[in-house]
Amino acid sequence: MNTVRIKEVAKLARVSTATVSHVINKTRFVSDDTKRRVLSAIERVGYTPNIHARNLASGQSRTLGLIISDITNPFFPDLVKSIQERALELGYDVIVLNTNYDPERDARYVQRLLELRVRGVMILTTEMDLSVIQRLSSREIAVAFLDIGKVSPHTSNIRIDYEKGVHEAVEHLLDLGHRQIAFISGPLRFKSAQFRRQAFLETMKSHRASLHTEPLILEGDFRLESGEQVVREMQKMKSRPTAVLAANDLMAVGALRELERAGLQVPKDVSLVGCDDISLAKLTDPQLTTIRIPRSEIGAAAVEAVLQTNSSEGREIKISTQLIVRQSTDKATLR
Repeated sequence: MNTVRIKEVAKLARVSTATVSHVINKTRFVSDDTKRRVLSAIERVGYTPNIHARNLASGQSRTLGLIISDITNPFFPDLVKSIQERALELGYDVIVLNTNYDPERDARYVQRLLELRVRGVMILTTEMDLSVIQRLSSREIAVAFLDIGKVSPHTSNIRIDYEKGVHEAVEHLLDLGHRQIAFISGPLRFKSAQFRRQAFLETMKSHRASLHTEPLILEGDFRLESGEQVVREMQKMKSRPTAVLAANDLMAVGALRELERAGLQVPKDVSLVGCDDISLAKLTDPQLTTIRIPRSEIGAAAVEAVLQTNSSEGREIKISTQLIVRQSTDKATLR
């Protein structure tokens, strides 16, 4: 804001120019009544703050960067919402960038965020080039990763406890009498997919003596269509599973659609479990049993991590999961 404009706002609001600056920059407590008068005056004057110029002048950015994998996956809008709400509470804005599972976009996005001099970057993707991590580290930018990070100065990692959720899901299916359980994994080049697959294998291994066959794992790509494709592959098998655990809800919904097309009823013929607990999980028929991953908790942790690790060692933040039992699982049908 230029000097003429700030004086105009101060006169209109009946405050000092310093008070106007404090309201804009949130640098000091201002009473609600005074704040309302200043904001009203700013609106009447028609002023739009030059945030980038202000950041350059103060050396303190009020902007955070957020990189996500797939904005069309309902998991991410919920996560973005929780991040924006927590950031707003703390006086920060969020720039959201979507990679569409393309690691090459990460480098371009990180460069853009560096040019904007953001306060911190939240990289909540399943893919990441190590050179990108090094670039952020060298600039001493606070970073929070989801699953894929390594704790170091300025870098925190939010680690989802997939093991707990997957263990609960497999135990639930075993308690229902299922012994032929298939797992639809995400792309195994991604760490989060590897974590979920390994958790499935370890739980199944502990029950090896009671299983009819070796655990069946088919790879999807986290999208709905791959859930459909995997079920088409399963229909060609001589010994088909009685239960399916998908590494995310979108693939589970795809599996549900394809099972219905094949004339199979869920859960009468095949029990089905997803992972994430997106809003769609409660809208399917039957409603989807799933592993809940708390997006609000992840979002708050990500924002707080990048704001707390600017000048210190990062942290490992573990987020718990919980199995939510709905109507898509039932006792195994004898074959």
